[in-house]
Amino acid sequence: MLPRLGSQRIPGMSVAARYVPTGGGLQVGGDWYDVIPLPNGRFALAIGDVQGHDVHAAGLMGQLRIALRAYASEGHRPDAVLSRASRFLHGISDEDASDPRFATCVYVEVDPATGVLDIARAGHPDPAFRMADGTVLTRPTSGGLPLGIDPDADYPTTRLALEPGETMLICTDGLIETGGHDLDTGWRRLRVILEEHKGDLEELADTLVQAVHGPSSHHTTGPLADRREDDIAMLLLSREGEGCGYGDTMTAVRPVRRTVLTVAQAEPERVASARQQLRELLHDWASPDQVDSAVLLLSELLTNVLVHTDSDALLVAEITGAVGERRLRIEVTDGGDDLPHKRRPGELASSGRGLVLIELLAHAWGVDPRGESKSIWFELYESVDGSGDGSWSP
Repeated sequence: MLPRLGSQRIPGMSVAARYVPTGGGLQVGGDWYDVIPLPNGRFALAIGDVQGHDVHAAGLMGQLRIALRAYASEGHRPDAVLSRASRFLHGISDEDASDPRFATCVYVEVDPATGVLDIARAGHPDPAFRMADGTVLTRPTSGGLPLGIDPDADYPTTRLALEPGETMLICTDGLIETGGHDLDTGWRRLRVILEEHKGDLEELADTLVQAVHGPSSHHTTGPLADRREDDIAMLLLSREGEGCGYGDTMTAVRPVRRTVLTVAQAEPERVASARQQLRELLHDWASPDQVDSAVLLLSELLTNVLVHTDSDALLVAEITGAVGERRLRIEVTDGGDDLPHKRRPGELASSGRGLVLIELLAHAWGVDPRGESKSIWFELYESVDGSGDGSWSP
C-alpha cells in the first residue's frame, strides 16, 4: 500500500523511507508515508498516523493517503492540502459514527533548487534536522488539530530551509516512543544516533529502526508478534552539498551552523522554543557562561519585539569559524521602524534594561535600519577559557 522510492529521482537530493508495522499477523496499521511529484517542479513529502492498528485503520490510511496525494497533485499549497484532507476524513468518520478516527500528519513541500521547505503540521511531531557538522535540532513549526476532528480547522505553514549537507527526519511517534520513551527522552535517543552516524542515508534509516527494534524485538514480525508497541513510519531527506554530508563526501570544509525561527505576536510561547533551540545550537560551545548570556540576550530581544511593536520577530542565529575560535551572531528583525535607544532604568524599573545588557555582555552589537523595519544584532566570540578576550577572524 506504500510507495517504492527506487523510482524517485530528486535533483540534488536523496530520500530514504522505512515502515515497520507492529506485527500481529496482518502486518498492517495506520501509519503511512508518501513522496509526491508536484506540477510546479517541486515535490512533497507526507507522513502520517491514523488512530489504531487494525484493518479499519489501514483502510482509512489508504483512503486518506490517496486523497492527500490528489489534493497535492492539483497544486494546492500545504495548508490547503491538509485542510481538504481533514474535511475528507471528517466526512468518512461521520459515515461510521460507531468508530470515528482521526489522523496526525506532517506535509512538506520541497523546492529542490533552493532547499526551501514549506511545512504544514496536523497534531504531529516536529521535524528534526541534522546539520552538515552533525548538530541536530528539533525545529518548532506551526500546527493545527489532527485531521478529521474539525472540518474547518486551519493549518498554518512554516517556511524553513534545508542547507547543503543537511538532513531532515520526519517520522511517526512509534519511532520516538517505542521502548518506554516519551517524546522528550525519545528525541534525545534519536539525536545521539543522528549526531554519531557516519554512513549513507539508507544506512542511517536502518540504524534508526534498529535502535528501537533490536534483534530480540518484533522488528521481524509474525503471527505471534507482540502488538504492545506502535507502528513506525519514517522519511529522511538529505540535500547534497560540496564539502559536507555523509561518509566519503565529508571533507575539511567547515560549514556554517545556522537556524531561523519566526516568533509571531500570537505565539509568545515560542520565545521559550527559541531559547531551547539556541541552547541546542550551542551544544558544544566552550563557555557555558557565554551560552547563558546568549540565551538571556536573545530572550530580551524577542520579548522587546512582542511588547513594543505590532509585528512578528524573525530570528537568525549562525555560528562560523573554527572550534574554540568561533563567532556567534544573533539577529532579530521586526517590522517596526522606531529605533531603540539605550535607557538608564532605576532599581525598581520593570523594563528598559535590554540594550544595557547587550552592551555589557556582547562583544559587538548594533542596530540596522531596513526601510520600514529594523534588525538588532549582537555577537559573541568563543574562547577556550571562556574569557572571549581574543579577537575573532573569519
